[in-house]
Amino acid sequence: MTAFSLEPAQLAWCAELRTLAAERLRPLADKGEPGHVNRALVAELGSLGLLGRLFTSGALDLCLMRESLAYACTEAETALALQGLGAHPVHAHGTQEQRARWLPRVADGTAIAAFALSEPGAGSDAAALELRAEPESRAEPESPQGEGPPAAPALAAAPDGPARWRLTGEKCWISNAPEADFYTVFARTAPSAGARGVTAFLVPADRPGLTGRGLDMLSPHPIGALDFDAVPVTADDVLGAVDRGFRVAMGTLNLFRPSVGAFAVGMAQAALDATLAHTAGRDAFGGKLRDLQAVSHQVAEMALRTEAARLMVHAAASAHDADAPDVPGRSAMAKLLATETAQYVVDAAVQLHGARALQRGHLLEHLYREVRAPRIYEGASEVQRGIIAKELYARQEAR
Repeated sequence: MTAFSLEPAQLAWCAELRTLAAERLRPLADKGEPGHVNRALVAELGSLGLLGRLFTSGALDLCLMRESLAYACTEAETALALQGLGAHPVHAHGTQEQRARWLPRVADGTAIAAFALSEPGAGSDAAALELRAEPESRAEPESPQGEGPPAAPALAAAPDGPARWRLTGEKCWISNAPEADFYTVFARTAPSAGARGVTAFLVPADRPGLTGRGLDMLSPHPIGALDFDAVPVTADDVLGAVDRGFRVAMGTLNLFRPSVGAFAVGMAQAALDATLAHTAGRDAFGGKLRDLQAVSHQVAEMALRTEAARLMVHAAASAHDADAPDVPGRSAMAKLLATETAQYVVDAAVQLHGARALQRGHLLEHLYREVRAPRIYEGASEVQRGIIAKELYARQEAR
């Protein structure tokens, strides 16, 4: 079924990606250890040229990649997406030196990237970040008696060197942590300034004071927490501008939110196709399952919702590529509809398959675990509804 008038070359590319995912990526994914970075899988994504495309493709191509890979190998899709999420701020906002050091290694799959935004007390509320970037102070001279307290400490800089900070605090629920090679870290450089006081830093994993631990999560990909104990960073590590890191975060999320929807659509399509095959071949009540009107109508509803979600994802991605003014709202709609739809479709598929779908190793058992997290990460469904409403009222007030 053609969606959103994709060109024949795009459809052929999607089919090729599904084949690559099934034949070359799925076997590597099966050898991976749940909860840990599968470096062999990431390296294969690099050798196939898919990681390099993260930096040359638009939002629609990113969606096509993620949907196609998710259909046959969710682990490969997630590995690709996490490389893009962690490295996109470097690609879009990094200095020439930062880009030269890290992007070729991300593209060939030899460096693992991570996007470190969430905190224990600031998950969906990204403006409430508490990880502190504290300026290093020059030695404070004693004030002569009677002249009041010493002057406020200035931001330290070595002779002819960059400004310096120390990162102190915690990040939590960070994909690829603690095994990534570098992190895009968002820290507060201006206290009590909300979104206006956040700075993005590129922090290599070997910085002193940076430690981490894995978290035992439902999703099979690696997720961990990071502890920052006075981790040193300088102006050379800043991505974008000081106190303007929130723009870096939101720009990245606006690009990747539609493609989270594409990931969800890929899972929904896999569940739908499995259900079509099962209900067409399963004997029940003197015929096939598909002969029962309740079953056939359920399958039709699954197909309807999947296609509607796909169309919205493609529309949001195309709006992003066209630099349309309503990208935040469209991206939020696409992620919201697609992730909620995938949850519905996978759940319905499990119901129509019966107990066999709950057996470890069954496709639907795997999808049932995978499909839950996208409704939370990169902005929970409730956050997406808030974004949509905010955009709608802003548009109404501008009339």
